[in-house]
Amino acid sequence: MKVTISHLNEMKFEAKTEKSSFIIDCPQITPIEYFLSGIISCSATDVVLLPKNQGKTVSNLVIEGDAVRNEDFPKKFNTLHLEYSFDSDGDDMMAARWVMASLETYCSTINTIRDSVLISYSITHNGIKIRENEKMISGGGSKIDLGEIESCPS
Repeated sequence: MKVTISHLNEMKFEAKTEKSSFIIDCPQITPIEYFLSGIISCSATDVVLLPKNQGKTVSNLVIEGDAVRNEDFPKKFNTLHLEYSFDSDGDDMMAARWVMASLETYCSTINTIRDSVLISYSITHNGIKIRENEKMISGGGSKIDLGEIESCPS
């Protein structure tokens, strides 16, 4: 994976990847906000694609991320709580497995930070809270194989 960042003017930068390019306009959206958005969207793609691979559908997916950072430099993430809310035609156990598979196996961005950030999550499925403030185990916990993820490789 290769990314090139070029300064355009003032606090605007262009990011070029092997596939595309986009503008980073600081302070409109800061690099740390892009970073957190990337972490969350990585998991979001998993929570849509894993059910699809099983013939199921997910709708109304919203994931909120709440990160607590150091007050002093470096202002890295200390904790991250992810609040998953979605509807599906799967049962609650399947819904929990899709989220856990993303967190523990498939989402490269989450697995990149999991040894240095305390990560927790909650899941609301079909309007019912099925997991509340569950903690992830750091160090690459168990692997959950629910099939191949076909797009948005991390």
